Amino acid sequence: MISIDPRYPIGKFEPKDSYTSEEIRHGIDRIAALPCKVEAALNGLSSTQLDTPYREGGWTLRQVAHHVADSHMNAYIRFKWTLTEASPLIKTYDEKGWAQTPETNAPPAVSIDFLKALHTKWVILLNALTPQQLQKAFTHPDTKKLVPLGRLIALYAWHGDHHLGHITALKERMKWV
Repeated sequence: MISIDPRYPIGKFEPKDSYTSEEIRHGIDRIAALPCKVEAALNGLSSTQLDTPYREGGWTLRQVAHHVADSHMNAYIRFKWTLTEASPLIKTYDEKGWAQTPETNAPPAVSIDFLKALHTKWVILLNALTPQQLQKAFTHPDTKKLVPLGRLIALYAWHGDHHLGHITALKERMKWV
């Protein structure tokens, strides 16, 4: 029997040097579909279930829902910076710290509603990008590497499915499905 690492239920993100228009389209479609998939995955779970970590030492399902909204908000802002500035140096954020702020105790519906609005706006932006704009890049402060927007689409398509996998894998392990 193959053991899947609960930290990476869909595997680790493997960036490519470039992405085809079909890969970009598929990534945008995944980003567009994510809010409803997260909502469906969390639908009907009790507070106790929502406050269960997806793995030992990991975030609770409630925190995962709020993290996805926070992370994707930052991604959207990174897109805007990159489209409006020349190779901007982005700002990182303390994901673990953000997962501990008081609003992460709110019902996941708060972040799901936010995610629906954010993704609607984000997908409009993504669908309007030209091939030249997809090549624009920001500089990551930790790695000092340029990250093109095409790769960022692939990363956040993976990121959403990655955290959706945390939710669905826990539900399956706990037989909540």
